[in-house]
Amino acid sequence: MMTHNFHKPPLFISLATSAPLSTLSSSTNKTAFISSIGGVILQNSSDTPVITSTTRLTPAAAASALRNHSTEHNNSTSDSAKMKIDKEYPGTAVQRMLAVRERVSQLSSQELNGPWKDVRRSLLWAGGLKDLPDAVPGQGYTGHSFNDYNHVDLTCMTDGVSHNENDGENVVRGIAKGNRLGAGITLASISELGPGGSWTTCANGCNLSPPQDVAHVQFQSRIAFKLVWIPNGGSYDNFVLVDDDGKLLARGAPTGKLPQMRQRQMNYALVNGSKYATAANDIDRGVATE
Repeated sequence: MMTHNFHKPPLFISLATSAPLSTLSSSTNKTAFISSIGGVILQNSSDTPVITSTTRLTPAAAASALRNHSTEHNNSTSDSAKMKIDKEYPGTAVQRMLAVRERVSQLSSQELNGPWKDVRRSLLWAGGLKDLPDAVPGQGYTGHSFNDYNHVDLTCMTDGVSHNENDGENVVRGIAKGNRLGAGITLASISELGPGGSWTTCANGCNLSPPQDVAHVQFQSRIAFKLVWIPNGGSYDNFVLVDDDGKLLARGAPTGKLPQMRQRQMNYALVNGSKYATAANDIDRGVATE
């Protein structure tokens, strides 16, 4: 009886690109394994490395290369996940907050310096909120946002805390007990900016260290940005947008009918003496122009 001995070919990993022999590199492109009589060929897909080499590899060497990539990928994914959790303020919807700041950076001069009614709509859009001036208060109404001294903190909170109330350990002085905002947050938030919701929360208590306002206490969340009116020789007709550390993100000089003068004055007085007034004060003194 005759037997046939089939020679098992060595493993090849190949790609239709030129690369120095013995060079292995990973790509963010995902790849899929397709078996062939010559071994394994890596083709563009999405999860494993593209091996840019025509070197003949033993099965053990190929497995080692893929194992190393997998470890690096898992570590990178783990680090990315950790970045999305704010240990100090765990109620922060980090991805959404960063997306809001990115939108703020994209606001044009016209969007920041045009008629106030249009500027305010641009701020709502940047913050991930719908313009709902005719909605019922508590049911998505955003007509008050940026229109008084107090509702100037654009906050991004996780779904897990959006229904938090002003009670228990999370009590903000000067805010009504309860302060139920969850339903309105859900209705008014634009989903495209990422998980969680947005709201313009009350800034009362933001001048304390650490801040004792609604965002930081009730929702345990950082602010994406805060609007502060600049004294500007007593006219209070320019504003800045600053982040949770008081860093300047943008500034505007709107025209038309602004919020009442008293509201703008009180807004500045509320933050004066805190990190949130630094940018406004620098601009007011001519120390900073951007």
